[in-house]
Amino acid sequence: MASWRLPWTRLRLRAAPHLLPAPLRRSGSGPAPPRLPGALARSGGFVGGRWVQAAAAFPVLDPASGAELGRVADCGVAEARAAVRAAWEAGPGWSAAPAKERSVLLRKWYSLMMENKDDLAKIITAENGKPLKEAEGEILYSASFLEWFAEEARRIYGDIIPPSVKDRRILVLKQPVGVAAIITPWNFPSAMITRKVGAALAAGCTVVVKPAEDTPLSALALAELANQAGIPAGVFNVVPCSQQQTPAVGEALCTDPLVAKISFTGSTATGKILLHHAAGTVKRVSMELGGHAPFIVFDSADVDRAVAGALASKYRNSGQTCVCTNRFLVQKKIHDAFVEKFAKAIERELRVGNGFDEGTTQGPLINEKAVGKVERHISDAVSQGASIVTGGKRHSFGKNFFEPTLLSNVTTNMLCTQEETFGPLAPVIKFDTEAEAVAIANSANVGLAGYFYSQDPAQIWRVAEQLEVGIVGVNEGIMSSVECPFGGVKQSGLGREGSKYGIDEYLEIKYVCFGGL
Repeated sequence: MASWRLPWTRLRLRAAPHLLPAPLRRSGSGPAPPRLPGALARSGGFVGGRWVQAAAAFPVLDPASGAELGRVADCGVAEARAAVRAAWEAGPGWSAAPAKERSVLLRKWYSLMMENKDDLAKIITAENGKPLKEAEGEILYSASFLEWFAEEARRIYGDIIPPSVKDRRILVLKQPVGVAAIITPWNFPSAMITRKVGAALAAGCTVVVKPAEDTPLSALALAELANQAGIPAGVFNVVPCSQQQTPAVGEALCTDPLVAKISFTGSTATGKILLHHAAGTVKRVSMELGGHAPFIVFDSADVDRAVAGALASKYRNSGQTCVCTNRFLVQKKIHDAFVEKFAKAIERELRVGNGFDEGTTQGPLINEKAVGKVERHISDAVSQGASIVTGGKRHSFGKNFFEPTLLSNVTTNMLCTQEETFGPLAPVIKFDTEAEAVAIANSANVGLAGYFYSQDPAQIWRVAEQLEVGIVGVNEGIMSSVECPFGGVKQSGLGREGSKYGIDEYLEIKYVCFGGL
């Protein structure tokens, strides 16, 4: 392992000292931020096995209070290129390591995540705002990808193909693509990293992670634990940066000739920009982009079960997940009963508050811009005849908090049914026939997840096959699992993550022909 250390005189990066326990900083006379676990609180980038600072730093805010959690190195193009170079130089050693060795190191990283799961969850709640119980669930989910791909590392099998002539033997090898640039979102600041990085490292790739500017602390905590696990220098690198630096850093990662692979989770609009950048060097690309998930409730459905599934699917992380339901379609016969029961469940089960407070189920939205989008969608719908059944306005708890909202009398002309809200808004559309529901569901130009409730076996098969999405939940509102392939169709992305298929995104297939035998 020691032989993999890199020649740091070439990179000219300044080392960052270990951080003292947070809170690191407080804005004016506002509320004090949550205390961060000192052992995992880091402020520098992580490049080539070292903590490094940049010329400037940017603030990370608690979305619940607006208080400053700390300041993180604002890495720019120079730091991104240095990280790519570090990953590229570490690549030959890592890819040549036996699969068992890579597996053991990933397993150590998983074990450290489990040992530190409480502190990692607190970091997520501090910078993302989601309730602590949800954050704890994310850490278990996040760690499971390291465990899964630690096992998959030893199952990268090639093939032997019978030749058409006597003196040949045909082999198929699978080899790592090389350096992978990993660009991740703020809504799952830990799990979206391990779902990509676990597969990449298992395949023998090295990585550079660019975390979301709102939630870099989780990525840096993962880097600390990767270092403790003995992941070799340069194999796992993190370059946090501000919103201002993000376009330039993203372009640098997508155009650097040393980068062979781009994996991105985020909006469809940003994904298209990154695809354009990556096209110049014809990089391998996988993308998990925007969703607009339909949730169909047919007349044959168990309404109580459908309401429970709707609650889980819509309001997890305050509606800020890519597979959250964005459009509810309820058949005419049971429409009124569903809306009534759904409203009662929202009022009974959901509690808005600080993510650290016991009993909170709905934390803040990530920022005021997100709140403004929810308000705009509600205003547009009401102006066109929609009715607010419950909620409908900002919550008194703080500027980034919004009441869980249910709308009825919704039509397909309204903004909330045409674009992803990414907030705690549930619009309900009434429909007559199965064909009508499927047509509405498939009218979007994206297709990540879709849900429907029915007790008619023939209908279940028909609709599951007809929905134009990558993930279908039948009588189920929560579907994500490490064993299952995650990804969409249409403009929801390219490729799959997790499952036995996820590692293929980081492998090249090589055909070898032995002749003259």
